[in-house]
Amino acid sequence: MSIIALNKWIPNLKKPLVVAGPCSAESEEQMLTTARELVQIEDVRIFRAGIWKPRTRPNNFEGHGEVALPWLKTVKEETGLLTATEVANAGHVELALKYGVDILWIGARTTVNPFSVQEIADALRGTNIPVMIKNPINVDLALWLGAIERLEAVGLKKLVAIHRGFSVAEKSRYRNEPMWKLPIELKRRLPEMPLICDPSHITGRRDMILEVSQKALDIDMDGLMIETHPNPDAAWSDASQQVTPEMLNQIIKSLSLRTEFSSDRNLEHELEILRSRIDRFDNELIEVLANRMKIVSEIGELKKKGQITAFQVHRMDQMLKAREDSALKLGLAKKYIDEVFNIIHDESVRHQTKILNSFNEDPK
Repeated sequence: MSIIALNKWIPNLKKPLVVAGPCSAESEEQMLTTARELVQIEDVRIFRAGIWKPRTRPNNFEGHGEVALPWLKTVKEETGLLTATEVANAGHVELALKYGVDILWIGARTTVNPFSVQEIADALRGTNIPVMIKNPINVDLALWLGAIERLEAVGLKKLVAIHRGFSVAEKSRYRNEPMWKLPIELKRRLPEMPLICDPSHITGRRDMILEVSQKALDIDMDGLMIETHPNPDAAWSDASQQVTPEMLNQIIKSLSLRTEFSSDRNLEHELEILRSRIDRFDNELIEVLANRMKIVSEIGELKKKGQITAFQVHRMDQMLKAREDSALKLGLAKKYIDEVFNIIHDESVRHQTKILNSFNEDPK
């Protein structure tokens, strides 16, 4: 994949890139009022606004559509900020290009549908416009990767991934669960891909935006998309997650910027020593897991002989409780141990099921 770096198409870019603006374009006055304040914040380089708003249920404000596109154009002409809006189909793309929108983004509800993504990709074939791709609303890394690949396949090189969290059934303090391991895995698979975070949609609450923004920068994300409104409480959509330009400026100033490497050679040397110790422990852990799997195989053979099921819920509950107790005494988090041993147990059941369903060859 040959992705063009952010600093190649955004002049004089400093990290983090900040994309800001209202959730919805409500009026030209609202847009210009917001943009005039945002342009005073050095890190804000892109003005975002929803022209078409996909709503979960009808009769909510769904955006002004084409009427609002000239407002974005006026924002760019007056402030010099790059402009961005969400598109969900080829018709949106055609209109956004017609009115000179600088950057498009594909929302979570669209990323989840390969047909819609392909329609947008086909409409963009032959253009060089930057496109930002939000993760799908459900927990599916393949869909996120697939959307990126469809856009790259039609020749688009200015691509940016946006982490906006995932919808899950369990109640949480977040509007959309961040599930940081998913964007980290995306970055591992696509190291060239710029990745920014949308803390507004992850949190759903303005008082948590700083916390999530810092976490995003701590795992080396390239920027932030933060919904900003001159009067958030009066916003026509997602009022609780929007901040004022003044609040945005304070959030940015409060962020601690960290780098992947230190210029302090002694510090780097100390890190390397500790990392080598981690490597040794990891190798020992792999050996332990391999030896554990050998015993799992022996148990599987005995279960096959005795016609015993691979999965035994009482045994699993007892095992997890015992591991949790041991872990807590050593200062390890219950959630951490639960996740580790659930994975180990799932693989053990899978392996034993394979043994139970194997057939011995008849001797010749």
